[in-house]
Amino acid sequence: MNSNASRSTSAPLTQQKIAASLNLSATAQQALASALQPWLESGHTLEAVLPLNLGLDAQGQLSYGSGWVCLTTAGLHTRAPHEQTWQHWLFASEQASTWQLTLRDHAGVGVLSLTDANQLLGRWRFTLGQETEARQVQDGFARYRLAHTTGQVVAPPTLVSADDFAAAEVDKPPSTWTLLRLWRFAKPYKKQLLAGFGLTLASTGATLVPPYLTMPLMDKVLIPYQNGVPIDWSLLQLYLGGLLLAALLAWGLGWLRTYILALVSERIGADLRIQTYEHLQGLSLAYFGSKRTGDLMARIGNESDRICVFLSLHLLDFATDVLMITMTAVILISINPWLALVTLVPLPLIIWLIHYVRDKLRHGFEQIDRVWADVTSVLADTIPGIRVVKAFAQEKREVARFREANTRNLAVNDRVNQIWSVFSPTVTLLTEVGLLIVWACGIWLVSRDTITVGVLTAFLAYISRFYTRLDTMSRIVSHTQKAAAGAKRIFDILDHVSSVPEPSNPVHLPQVAGAISLQNVHFRYGNRAILRGVTLDIKPGEMIGLVGHSGSGKSTLVNLICRFYDVTEGAIQIEGVDVRAVPVAEFRSHMGLVLQEPFLFFGTVAENIAYGKPQATRAEIVAAARAAHAHEFILRLPHGYDSLVGERGQSLSGGERQRISIARALLINPKILILDEATSAVDTETELEIQAALENLIQGRTTIAIAHRLSTLRRADRLVVMDKGEIVEIGNHDQLLASQGAYYRLYEAQTRQLDALENGTWVKRPSPEAAAHTEKGSLV
Repeated sequence: MNSNASRSTSAPLTQQKIAASLNLSATAQQALASALQPWLESGHTLEAVLPLNLGLDAQGQLSYGSGWVCLTTAGLHTRAPHEQTWQHWLFASEQASTWQLTLRDHAGVGVLSLTDANQLLGRWRFTLGQETEARQVQDGFARYRLAHTTGQVVAPPTLVSADDFAAAEVDKPPSTWTLLRLWRFAKPYKKQLLAGFGLTLASTGATLVPPYLTMPLMDKVLIPYQNGVPIDWSLLQLYLGGLLLAALLAWGLGWLRTYILALVSERIGADLRIQTYEHLQGLSLAYFGSKRTGDLMARIGNESDRICVFLSLHLLDFATDVLMITMTAVILISINPWLALVTLVPLPLIIWLIHYVRDKLRHGFEQIDRVWADVTSVLADTIPGIRVVKAFAQEKREVARFREANTRNLAVNDRVNQIWSVFSPTVTLLTEVGLLIVWACGIWLVSRDTITVGVLTAFLAYISRFYTRLDTMSRIVSHTQKAAAGAKRIFDILDHVSSVPEPSNPVHLPQVAGAISLQNVHFRYGNRAILRGVTLDIKPGEMIGLVGHSGSGKSTLVNLICRFYDVTEGAIQIEGVDVRAVPVAEFRSHMGLVLQEPFLFFGTVAENIAYGKPQATRAEIVAAARAAHAHEFILRLPHGYDSLVGERGQSLSGGERQRISIARALLINPKILILDEATSAVDTETELEIQAALENLIQGRTTIAIAHRLSTLRRADRLVVMDKGEIVEIGNHDQLLASQGAYYRLYEAQTRQLDALENGTWVKRPSPEAAAHTEKGSLV
């Protein structure tokens, strides 16, 4: 049931309701207020809004436009792009009980469809950036329709977007208590830590001896000498010897303490880096999809180094300061309790000040870490891609991007420095006030013969050390909060659970022949459906070609077979065993992968070929290179197999990199081979070389090949045609052409002759795919 909206002018109250509900522009608020005014003014509320940005134009072509799908407690209100009329689907309608609002997405386009029992009532399209809003509309529609037709009230669901895992790290505030979690890394060194603590206690005690010796030195030697009593040289030598011995003892113990604890902290930092990197390697590709390389590098490098410095220097100083303050307070109280009480007057204010700035500094330092990761990420983007930057003359743009990131880093640091610049001098001022109070009270007590000058001198020596340590301890707040922020960012990695977990009760594969079975496989990435109900059985040694438009789900299917991701529903089996029950490393040891863009590591040619089998002999490496038709060009390199290929193999051509990647796959002798557009990025001559190499590679192996150029898959045993995440056709090349279905249309589109202007005359030339029928040895 639908009806046209009235054209009445929106009332301010109605627009205020919309403004209070949603973050929309004034123009959008006015447009919605005009369309929804009758319902909003009658007591209904606006629950969800989906801005539409795609629609069908007058020629029926999908194009960008502006429209709305709005959900109120009264019903669904829509205006498609390129249309002026609003439609209203009210829950009070008799037909409302048969309505269904469904959501589908494919290749970046989402479709929201309203149907009843017999027909399609409406269809609205949008880009997947609005999918969260679309799900809010869909779920709200189901709840309110059910409430109107049956009287049942359904609680709203919790919507989870694809970015929620990354956002959780940002939203969770850092805590100083995070540093206590470092104990798991310190536990193996607890004996060394205990020895270091004992040495700290002893060295701190040794540093407190000299002020105590100044009391008798003043009262029994110097002051009597001023009063005419001869100096007792033996007593003077005793006190001076005690001062020297205490200084030497404090130096020796301090050196040994610092050395032991520095060694321990370095090992804790190394273990932290290793375990973080090891855990990072165990995470699935889904985690890396939401992270930037520079950010992860900063966490493992900068943050772990900052924690190491904190443990080796600042934590040691903090422990020393605490012991010094505690022991000094005990000595002061033992000398004169009242003067000690006066000494501690500024202490509560300093403690309150430390507590006040602690949280501000912690949050500030975490922001510093994040913006610094942005700076690092710009470097990680542009330095490896410097060839593209220069090719498109974008040096100034990248410099501007780096300057912007660096400016944000500077602004965050300035905010933290404003807090610290006030805090540190304030603590210093309070300590100076404390010394002034001690002087005033001490002189008054000396004048009343309550204490001696020696006691006052010792008191001042102790109190100077007390407030110096208190000032130093207050400064450690910044280092502690930096370390806490860094520890939090590292534990964000360590706490992340892989979406491709190791099985709790692993099952080891029998003899692998290469049988693969996909059973009703579904896969979603966040809220986006990629595969829907894929079922396929692949026999050992069979070659399967995956074809379809871009975005049809071919690469996703291959990623699931390799278990880079786990299926959302259904199962994938190898030799009748669910791949989720097999240890990941064991399962992937039977897989060989040749990508469209092969990745080579910095190192020699031999090291790259042997990457999957590091213990391979030089003879095995050469044999794999020969089979991959790479041996000849490798020998032409300056140092043959020991030639450095450069970062990402940039010193080699695309075809040479591809043949090295084929040799890498050949060397591990996999039973299952995945070819993902292995020849699409090279010229025809190089393609023939690669195809000859691939002919050696696929012998006796189950092969799954993806290719957009259909002529390269004519040798496949079966072709699997995919569309919108589903298998639509299966058969060999001739069968699928004869059926004149989806594959036939794809093939016809590729083999259609193209007009070309050659030498000033229009002629017909066959497509490369049509010409490929005459090539021999065409395989993938």
